[in-house]
Amino acid sequence: MVVGVVRLTLQLPENNSLKGKRKVIKQIIERTRNRFGLAVAETGLNDNLRQAEIGLASIGNDRRSCNSILDKAIGYIDSIGTALITNHELEIINL
Repeated sequence: MVVGVVRLTLQLPENNSLKGKRKVIKQIIERTRNRFGLAVAETGLNDNLRQAEIGLASIGNDRRSCNSILDKAIGYIDSIGTALITNHELEIINL
């Protein structure tokens, strides 16, 4: 079994409230979860109006498939255009 984990730090330059941030992050999480079948959640920077941290996780049979789907999910989040990816960390774990 292989587990792939990504931590994304997002910049929300046009956001002015926590309510607006929650709306944008919820949209990103739901779209990504529905499109790729990944576990996705907001994992940090909860009180920061203009930054967010989300985590993505994938479980599979081999490293290549986990890496591929996570790379596609990162590209998809970037293409949505509501937040800028400022940092991402990817880790693949063989169990």
